[in-house]
Amino acid sequence: MSDKRLNTQLDLAFPTEETGEAPRAAEEVTESFAAIRRAESPGMGDQLMEAVCEWRNIQQAVRRVKTNKGSAGVDGMTVHQLSAHLKQHWPTIRAHLVAGTYAPHPVKRVEIPKPDGGTRLLGIPTVLDRCIQQAVLQILQGDWDQTFSAHSYGFRPGRSAHQAVEQAQRYLADGYYWVVDLDLEQFFDRVGHDKLMATLAKRINDKRVLKLIRAFLTAGVLAQGLVSPTAAGTPQGGPLSPLLSNIVLDELDREVKRRGLRFVRYADDCNIYVRSHRAGLRVLASPTRFLTSRLKLQVNQQKSAVGLGATRTFLGFSFTAAREPKRRIAPKALKRVKRQIRALTRRTRTVTIARMARDLSHYLRGWLGYFGKCQTPSVLQRLEEWVRRRLRSAMWTQWKHVRVRFAELRKRGVGLALAARTARSAHGPWRLAQSPALTIALPKTYFAALGIPKFTGGR
Repeated sequence: MSDKRLNTQLDLAFPTEETGEAPRAAEEVTESFAAIRRAESPGMGDQLMEAVCEWRNIQQAVRRVKTNKGSAGVDGMTVHQLSAHLKQHWPTIRAHLVAGTYAPHPVKRVEIPKPDGGTRLLGIPTVLDRCIQQAVLQILQGDWDQTFSAHSYGFRPGRSAHQAVEQAQRYLADGYYWVVDLDLEQFFDRVGHDKLMATLAKRINDKRVLKLIRAFLTAGVLAQGLVSPTAAGTPQGGPLSPLLSNIVLDELDREVKRRGLRFVRYADDCNIYVRSHRAGLRVLASPTRFLTSRLKLQVNQQKSAVGLGATRTFLGFSFTAAREPKRRIAPKALKRVKRQIRALTRRTRTVTIARMARDLSHYLRGWLGYFGKCQTPSVLQRLEEWVRRRLRSAMWTQWKHVRVRFAELRKRGVGLALAARTARSAHGPWRLAQSPALTIALPKTYFAALGIPKFTGGR
């Protein structure tokens, strides 16, 4: 293929933000270009690395990386620069991939706070490496996912945390009231490379793909200006890591299933459900031995425990102690959301109420998308009332002076006497936020117009 023709295909296959090419046109060109490449190289499509590099697969990976956004890696390239970079360098990149000589960059070490304290270490690959990992994932996932356990819900197409929680709820309803809660300590940092690669080699014949995956695992970590080697672990932050973690822990799933136990696993969170405390203690010992001796993983003895289902949490939810248990928001999750709401609605924020409501609604919609599926609406109702009180309190503070407060109350339909009495009140904003005057002046419909979502029903 001539350079001119190749450049034309690249321009259309990887449109930049500046060209504004329609996605459908790009897909059509991708398909035709892939057909040309296959025609020029018979049998290439039968090899795994060639499937990874196939145009449609790469373009899908580009779209996914752009959708997921994320920060730049060690080279500073952003997701917005990815298409232009591929347009210019893809032939060289593809040549290295096909030859098995592609060398990933070290990942950038980032520390993020954990919800319950402490920090979690993330490894952020470069945007290009994320794209290639995503391309590998798209080829491998379909083959591997269909062999995973039905009890595994994390990072799998068509499966979710909500499904895992609902399955746990069904076990409790069936009388398996005791939970064996297995906590893996620093799982993503302790995965053994040799064992993982041996597992992959059983089903992947293309040694170039195996070499590429090992290169991603051993690329090193850049922290404080120094690159450190990675002898173990699969860094959180790359698209391929979730699949690799499921491949490792699939052995645990098979072991637990072999013993005839009822369990639910989401990533490295695994709960086993039994009928008695004694059975729970016996069961806890067995998977612990398997994890430490067979998978070379470490179980956190302090956090792993046997307890009644109503006293344990799973993926942010807990359950009521009843014959038909209901999902409820775990206490720690409620504390976290209140802490975030306080930060977004603090009275000292120098932003308009409209901006405050916009920031809050953006956060709440994501939160409600997950925790709105709880089965205790009274908790959500109280939280919604508390949010409105926070916003009324902030608005009252912004009005500041008596004359402004009186004028605002009157403008919003509050009677003369009530407006005057409330405006001159010596009570603080938090107490007045529940007063009849502010309830009239700032009703539910006012906050709905600002975009604050409903917590119960009608979302």
